[in-house]
This record gives sequence, structure tokens and C-alpha cells, in this order.
Amino acid sequence: MWLINSPIGRKVVMSVTGICLILFLTFHCCMNVAAFFSGDAYNTICAFLGANWYAIAGSIGLAVLAVCHIVFAFILTAQNRRARGEQRYEVTSRRPEVSWASQNMLVLGIIILLGIGLHLYNFWYHMQFAEIAGMDVMPDPQDGFGWIKLTFANPVFSVLYLVWICAIWFHLSHGFWSAMQTLGWSGKIWLKRWQCIGLVYVTILMAVFAFLVISFWLGFAPSMCNA
Repeated sequence: MWLINSPIGRKVVMSVTGICLILFLTFHCCMNVAAFFSGDAYNTICAFLGANWYAIAGSIGLAVLAVCHIVFAFILTAQNRRARGEQRYEVTSRRPEVSWASQNMLVLGIIILLGIGLHLYNFWYHMQFAEIAGMDVMPDPQDGFGWIKLTFANPVFSVLYLVWICAIWFHLSHGFWSAMQTLGWSGKIWLKRWQCIGLVYVTILMAVFAFLVISFWLGFAPSMCNA
């Protein structure tokens, strides 16, 4: 199959799955905004999702997208390394147009993958999975606001999440416009525009997540919410 067997096809799969994951992050960001204003509102959203069939189906679909994106990322990285051979050791400086993020996508991807594991344990395992499995956990599996407070009260988790968020920012700041370029939605004029749009969009997105972590870590958010 062309999408799997050819390098261009694999890049298309990477781009499409990447855009889908960005859309999920946007939804997740909008959902988290509710936690700044009302713990009850946030928990209402958590209860609406929870272990309902559509939420489970969405989680499975999201997992498939993430696995495809990760697997194809490693395949393309391995292919690029084989294609360059010993030449990659001869490069002592990078061209100005080549971003730091583009040269370190594998490292960023590994950090992001580890962060996903941490996030799944802190939230998905104690919420949706706990509800499905009937586990007895405290706070309640549908008390998402309680889990946010509990998680980010731990300074170690807060710092790890901020590192994770920074890695995602670097990854997406390059991946956003690169996906548009791969899909043919970028020309000489629109390349710079997509780079600007992507930078602004991703910065706002990650700033909301970072602000959430810092607010709960420092104890500001609970006083602003009606939990």
C-alpha cells in the first residue's frame, strides 16, 4: 500500500495523524479551561465522558492515532539515518533555516512518549480505567478536579509536566507547518504564514496547559474555582 510502503506515504500518515492529535489537544485544552472557573463544571465534563461507550471509543481511536504517529516517526527517522549514512557525522553546523526542533524530533518524541505514560497513569488509569474496572480509588474516578489538585500538589509531577509541555511545544512548533507542507497546503507564500500561525496557535495551546499546572501547583487555582 502506497501510504505504508513509500516514504511520502509515511509522511502523509504522520501529517494526518499529527493534525488529528493537535485537534485532540485543542479539545483537551478547552475542557481544562473549565477547571479555572468551576470544579463542578469540570467534573460535569468528566462525568459526561467517563466510561461511556463514546468516550471509550474515542480513547481507542486516539490510541490508534498516537501509535501510528509514533511508529511511523521511528520508521522515518531510521530511514533518514540510513540514507545519510556517515554524512551526518560530517555536519558541524546547521543551516539557519533548519530549526533546532527539526533536528531533535526523535529526542523530543521520546520525552513526549514518556510524558504520555506519566499522564495516562495519573489521570486515565485513575479515572476512566478505574471506572471501567470498578476500582476503589480516592478521589472518585469522576472527580477530575480532585485528581488535578492531587497530581499538581506534588512538585515533582508539576516539574515533569512542565518539561513535557515544553517538549510538546518544540515538537508542534515544527510539526504544525511541516504537516501542512507535506499535505501540499503550503507554498512559497503560505509556508511563512503557516509557520507564524502554527507558532502562535501552539504557544497559546501550551501556555494554557502550563498555566493550569502552575496554578494548581502554587495553590492559586483552587481559590478561583467553585469545587
